[in-house]
Amino acid sequence: MSKKDATTAHEAHYNTLIAPVITEKSTIASENNQVVFQTPLDATKPEIKEAVEALFKVKVKAVNTLRVKGKNKQFRGRPYTRSTTKKAVVTLEEGHSIDVTTGL
Repeated sequence: MSKKDATTAHEAHYNTLIAPVITEKSTIASENNQVVFQTPLDATKPEIKEAVEALFKVKVKAVNTLRVKGKNKQFRGRPYTRSTTKKAVVTLEEGHSIDVTTGL
């Protein structure tokens, strides 16, 4: 694998994981070796697993995904629709952990 291919693969990993989801529910899930990430709608479970293992140097046990349908909202009386997003709940093997507050 050439250096250009490695850089492209590394960038693809960064594009697969948009951001960690930091909520009360995801904080409780972190006690069970789970981390929640926002991902693109077209990301697959194997791609997400590969990206987490490559970027954080951890062993992934399972990946569960869910699509969060965008809600209809109003801002100053004008209706709009939030974007549909995809979340990935990544379960890590025992002994592995990710501190999402430090960043990459």
